[in-house]
Amino acid sequence: MKIFNTLSRRKEEFVPLEEGKVKMYVCGPTVYNFIHIGNARPMIVFDTVRRYFEYKGYDVNYVSNFTDVDDKIIKKAIEEGVDSEVISRRYIAECKKDMADMNVMPATTHPQATQEIDGMLEMIQTLIDKGHAYVAKDGTVYFRTRSFKEYGKLSHKNLDEMMSGLRELKVTGEENKEDPSDFVLWKPKKDGEPYWESPWCQGRPGWHIECSVMSKKYLGDQIDIHAGGEDLVFPHHENEIAQSEAANGKTFANYWMHNAFLNIDNRKMSKSLGNFFTVREIGEKYELQVLRFFMLSAHYRSPLNFSADLMEASKNGLERILTAVERLKDAQGKASGAELQADEQTNVAAAKEFVGKFEAAMEDDFNTADAITAIFELVKLSNSTVTDASSRAYVDFLKETIEKLCGVMGIITERKEEVLDSEIEEMIAARQQARKAKNFALADEIRQKLLDMGIVLEDTREGVKWKRV
Repeated sequence: MKIFNTLSRRKEEFVPLEEGKVKMYVCGPTVYNFIHIGNARPMIVFDTVRRYFEYKGYDVNYVSNFTDVDDKIIKKAIEEGVDSEVISRRYIAECKKDMADMNVMPATTHPQATQEIDGMLEMIQTLIDKGHAYVAKDGTVYFRTRSFKEYGKLSHKNLDEMMSGLRELKVTGEENKEDPSDFVLWKPKKDGEPYWESPWCQGRPGWHIECSVMSKKYLGDQIDIHAGGEDLVFPHHENEIAQSEAANGKTFANYWMHNAFLNIDNRKMSKSLGNFFTVREIGEKYELQVLRFFMLSAHYRSPLNFSADLMEASKNGLERILTAVERLKDAQGKASGAELQADEQTNVAAAKEFVGKFEAAMEDDFNTADAITAIFELVKLSNSTVTDASSRAYVDFLKETIEKLCGVMGIITERKEEVLDSEIEEMIAARQQARKAKNFALADEIRQKLLDMGIVLEDTREGVKWKRV
């Protein structure tokens, strides 16, 4: 299995720290509002990476945090006149709901920054003791960036070139720094802000130290994979490496994975452009399985363009798979025979080749786009070869194979049971009555009215079936 490592800028063979196990940390959202579709991409991508590792038999310890203390959370709390904990607790719950609707598996551990303050105080003190951090006169603790000789190894820039990109350069208190590139580990409280006691001042942690500490606590000093959006490469992940390796004296993460940006109609998502969408808003128009399918339709390192046309294409693609599985389910009820027929044996061999293509795609830096192509080839094989004369063994094999690969993608193949409102149910019943009375003109008229309402009817031997369009 090969992974593109941001650290080396090349694909590398994956060799775990411990055979059969994967330690993986993925940076989670800052919880001050509903998550947007940009947040959704790493959630879906790295959930799929995890699922593939598990498909291959690995025991995955998957940690993804919630940043629940931050300027944006505090600002929202002040606006609403509540404690910041009220805001973070609310939006952690909302985030978990959206993740469940996107079929993102819960992490092994979902740590929250505010519950790990003791570990942060401990690591900061270690960095001070080792000479990698210092306390300014106002109680702010800074990381001494130039004390870590490998600083910049992830973003592949030297320290002087990076100066303009550092978040902390223009904050109040810069005059207290030994060097403009030094970044905050602990900062004094401001009026109305949440704070914790520390040896240096009443205050709260800097953003970067949080992930280093949570990763160390739940995964250990060294991990296999650290992942997140490409916007986190610098300064967040660069700073995580510096403080973790300076404190622990070990390589922090062996593989760094970063997904590319999501654009909206070929433009960067932004509230000012009016093209900012939350997952919840997309869920009002589409099943969130469609959003997941869309996210996996491109390689995770490729920029992805979100548009109504592409979402419709994803909806149609997903529908093809669901329809094929539904057809196989119907075929199971009609098929008999535990032995494969001669032509079916040939088809099973072809199906196994498609499974091989799926696995080859996933093992080449998790190429989900090509993996989905392999699933479509299985769907095509199923649609073209399953008949009323097919053996139960063949139908079962195809259904289980498609479902298993879709499971790796996090695609649920069972259609959601949808309840029709009473008016539509009455119209379907009236059409059935018209057919029985051989009033086909009225039956066709009702069928057309239902179609205009987005309901397609299908007359089968088992009765009338319907679906939305």
